[in-house]
Amino acid sequence: MFKLVKLAVFVAIGFGVWYFLSHFRILGLEKVRVQPRQLAPSAEAGPSFPSFTSPPGKKAVRLATANFGPLDAAKMAKQHVAGRLVQPIRQFDLVAVPGIQARDPGLLVQLLELTNAAGRHYDYAVAPQVGREPTRQYNAFVFDNDTIEIDRRTVAWVDDREGRFADPPLVAAFRCRGPAPNEAFTCTAINVQISPERTAEELAILAKVFRAVRDDGRNEDDIILMGTLGTDEEHLGPLAVLPNVCAAIAATPTTVRGTRAVDNILFDRRASCEFTHRSGVLDLVRQFNLSPREAAEVSEHLPVWAEFSVFEGGQAGTAP
Repeated sequence: MFKLVKLAVFVAIGFGVWYFLSHFRILGLEKVRVQPRQLAPSAEAGPSFPSFTSPPGKKAVRLATANFGPLDAAKMAKQHVAGRLVQPIRQFDLVAVPGIQARDPGLLVQLLELTNAAGRHYDYAVAPQVGREPTRQYNAFVFDNDTIEIDRRTVAWVDDREGRFADPPLVAAFRCRGPAPNEAFTCTAINVQISPERTAEELAILAKVFRAVRDDGRNEDDIILMGTLGTDEEHLGPLAVLPNVCAAIAATPTTVRGTRAVDNILFDRRASCEFTHRSGVLDLVRQFNLSPREAAEVSEHLPVWAEFSVFEGGQAGTAP
């Protein structure tokens, strides 16, 4: 009888361990936190990137951050403004969109319907909690489904237990379409909006976030941090002392008024050798023939972009 009880206890423990690992993941920067694992239906079986197509001829992709804040229902209700929002999005393959002021993805869906009206195929990714619990503001990724694919199992907010971020960064893994899967450029992107009232404090934590994402066990060396950092490349604090981390934009204003540099894209220059050394700030006034007032209606921020080869390692045939 004792042996049967002992066996039952071992079976129960084993089942408990299996259930835990199957339904939870461990998160945290300095403190461990357990959070329910959110699996997309297509991610329950098969590879991380379940779909694959090969658009011909594309050798590079452009990653961007576009802060349209405040991106809210009032802005989307202005048809002439909403129509201008989609113009910069269509210039890029993957766009980090911080500071969406809404409780669910409905506003983002509306934006993509306008973006895709011309026959494009953009999709979006937000944290699984958006729309399921009280959310007033969130970040999102918008990407061209013809050139970029996403591993939806990786989409999550960075969650430090003490709530030190006013707006939690959003993380997701992406891969370029076109090359063979083992030769395609992959990256993990971090979408950030630093609070202007807590710039120094949040930048310090963000350095820990960069290291935590890089060392999360997925063996991804291309970590691309994109968003509104609240300062220029000379005042990034602990982010600036991370080994080999560089900024795509230097000595260039990123606001419509041309007075401040607050948006940027950061990455490890040695790991991300796929960077083509092409980057820039999209001038909404010149490119879309807008007046400064019209451009400011879209956003006070200008989109910032950086270009990367679609091939891992930067050249075809060099991936292991």
